[in-house]
Amino acid sequence: MKTLYVRVVLTFLASIIIGLIAAFGIGLAVFENKLNALGQKDMIAAGDHIIGLYAQTKPRDLDAFMNRIAGLTSYPIQLFTDAGEMKSYGWSKPDAAVAIAPESIRQVRDGEIYRSKQKVDHTLFVGLPFSFEGKPYSLFIVSSSKNEATIIRLIVTILLLVLAIGSLCILVAAGYLVRPIKALTRATKQLAQGHFEVELKTKRKDELGMLAHSFNETARELRQLETMRQDFVSNVSHEIQSPLTSITGFAKALKFDRLVTEDHRGRYLDIILAESERLSRLSENLLKLVSLESDHHPFQAATFNLDEQIRQVVVSSEPLWSSKNIRIDLKLPAAAKITADPDQLNQVWINLLGNSIKFTPDRGKIRIALVPNGNELAVTIADSGIGISPEERNRIFERFYKTDRSRSGSGSGLGLAIVKKIIALHQGSIEASGAIGQGTTVTVKLPGCPPAIRGKTDQRSG
Repeated sequence: MKTLYVRVVLTFLASIIIGLIAAFGIGLAVFENKLNALGQKDMIAAGDHIIGLYAQTKPRDLDAFMNRIAGLTSYPIQLFTDAGEMKSYGWSKPDAAVAIAPESIRQVRDGEIYRSKQKVDHTLFVGLPFSFEGKPYSLFIVSSSKNEATIIRLIVTILLLVLAIGSLCILVAAGYLVRPIKALTRATKQLAQGHFEVELKTKRKDELGMLAHSFNETARELRQLETMRQDFVSNVSHEIQSPLTSITGFAKALKFDRLVTEDHRGRYLDIILAESERLSRLSENLLKLVSLESDHHPFQAATFNLDEQIRQVVVSSEPLWSSKNIRIDLKLPAAAKITADPDQLNQVWINLLGNSIKFTPDRGKIRIALVPNGNELAVTIADSGIGISPEERNRIFERFYKTDRSRSGSGSGLGLAIVKKIIALHQGSIEASGAIGQGTTVTVKLPGCPPAIRGKTDQRSG
């Protein structure tokens, strides 16, 4: 009983046995009256033949005639004289005769045909008027228990054959049903051991086929997650190893190289501080990204002016863009209200504007536009920087992804991943467009009030 195969087989067998027994009982109950009527009809026909044959032959020995007739018809016969004396013929045992009510005997002797309305001693009988030597007799034809036993044996034999053949079919069918489940079990064990390349081959379209397809999709997703995990570990190791190597190298130089000049000492210390800050930013961004991807990251929604928030970000970033003589063009309609988490969206504009400033050359241009459209707000940040290839447009939002042109920069490759996650939490969208040498345009679309936070905000204006 521990295996599904045995349980399926036993369940099917029990169902068949219960079904056959119930069908047998219900069938007998439903058709019993019809069977009884047919049996009595046959017995009346047999009685008519007996009476007709006696009328043609006129035998003198009635007992011998009745014994021969009873043997030919296979129906036991009971004959009652006008005085009520009973003679029985064709019974296997002398005392096996059926007890027939005197009223029934008298009714037949008076010339009526009698049909028993219920079984007496588990048998049916019919009565026909019979005349011998001018005297009225009552001729009763009794149903044969041999015939009934034969019919019952036939039915039981058919039921047993159905059970045997059905059992063989169930054994085969259960194996067919359980086989893919066994294959799925083996594949699941391999998947649990880290073998994500496992795949179930099936052409079935039923529920088991759907289960196999779902398993294959799960395995493919796990393979992708494993690849992402390995890339993540590799990228984190690379991002951490590079500044650590610089810090270790310059720290050893300061400690063991006694010929380091004051100018070199100061430059080495500046490098150590810069690399330490780089590690700190990497750690901070990693923690922020992990927090955003968890279900417990705080989401403090409020209603504020989005245009004012973007202006404040531009002003706070002035040292960065003014040092490169970059011109900032703003097209921000006043009082563009939005319901969102102000701290998270502030991080979005800081990261996007910082990216544009980084990749825009001196005396370049950055244009920021805010366009309300019904319940949606679209923010566009377009720069005149180095641009982006079509192959990199979607990948720039992946963790640690950097274009070859920015590989040597100080960024960690997490900024745009954080931006995309924040936009997704606000039920918005973000996309990048542009071409190499023609600048990059990033478009962010946000609902004025996402349905998930509508009605739960702490109303305040920015």
